Amino acid sequence: MLQRPQVGVGVIVTKGNQVLLMKRRNSHGDGTWSPPGGHLEYGEAIEECAIRETLEETGVKVTDITFRAITNDIFEEPGKHYITIWVEGKYGSGEPMIASEREMSEVGWFPWDALPEPYFLPLGNLLAGKSYPKLNDFIY
Repeated sequence: MLQRPQVGVGVIVTKGNQVLLMKRRNSHGDGTWSPPGGHLEYGEAIEECAIRETLEETGVKVTDITFRAITNDIFEEPGKHYITIWVEGKYGSGEPMIASEREMSEVGWFPWDALPEPYFLPLGNLLAGKSYPKLNDFIY
C-alpha cells in the first residue's frame, strides 16, 4: 500500500499574550501539549477546518484566521506523516473546556514564555523554527 502524508491544520488561538493549548490523549502524541487542530476534510477550506476543530475540541470560537506556516511532521513510531498547515486566529468567545475526555486531559491558556511541555511534534517543530516560513515571523 502506498503511504502518503495527511494534511492537518494547527490553530494558534491567541488571547492577549496567551495561547490556547490542550494535552493530547489516546492518539499519536499522547501526553503532549498541542494547540487545537485536526484533519482537513475533503472540500473544506483551511479557515473552516480551523474554526470547526477549535470549537469541537475546546468550545472556543475563533475569528480572523490567518495563514502562518507549514511544518513537515514525521511520527516515526506510529508511522504517520503529516503536513501541518498552521494558522493563527483571535479568540472570539467561549471558555476552554474538555470537549472529549477520550482525546484530551487538560486545556487552558498559557503565556508564550511559559508553555507546558512536552510539545506535540508539530508544535515542537514550529517552535524550533522547522517551518516554512520561520516561526519568528509571527510570534509577538
